[in-house]
Amino acid sequence: MRITSAEITALILSIKVALLSLIVMFPPGLLVGWLLAKRDFPGKSLLNTLVMLPLVLPPVVSGYLLLILLSKHGIIGGFLYNVFKLEIVFSQFAVVLAVSIISFPLLVRGIITGMESVPPELENTARTLGASPFKIFWTITLPLASRGIIGGAILGFSKSLGEFGATIMVAGNIPGKTQTMALAIFNAVNLGEDASVYRLVFISTVVAFIAIWLTERITLRQD
Repeated sequence: MRITSAEITALILSIKVALLSLIVMFPPGLLVGWLLAKRDFPGKSLLNTLVMLPLVLPPVVSGYLLLILLSKHGIIGGFLYNVFKLEIVFSQFAVVLAVSIISFPLLVRGIITGMESVPPELENTARTLGASPFKIFWTITLPLASRGIIGGAILGFSKSLGEFGATIMVAGNIPGKTQTMALAIFNAVNLGEDASVYRLVFISTVVAFIAIWLTERITLRQD
């Protein structure tokens, strides 16, 4: 089974996009997960609904909404184009943004699960002993929630690898530029290139398996 250069390019781009997406998602995901797990505030239910919305919306719908916002005639895209001459749609940045939005709920859900597993008694005891909220977070909450955080991060990464609908809407299917593994499979199916489809499906399955396997291994090592 010989992998073509185009397939290698699609694989590398998928991994690169998934890693960049994780870097982009992680700081806001950590903040949102902590807020939803540890704080009560007006609008909490609304925030949770907005964060989880991409899980139930068809990815194509999310991609279309992004396209409206980021195009030259959109609110965000129009501003960036008129002021900085930046075009976001049909670029690698658009791919990263699309997969980040689709994967964000999985990351946040893992973080929430991890932080909700931290016994409040430990945090309250540290608080009564004079520890600052920042110190409590970094020395108690974050270490004890690490299993859920790592699990959410790898699930978000895995979801980014296979995202299709939002990506094709906002970034297109440009070989060597925005064509990820999922888009390459779609393109190969349309062209009737069965051998390429088999290779790409096999590679995608192996990569996804490794990602989930690593999640289990990392989790078990922390027991």
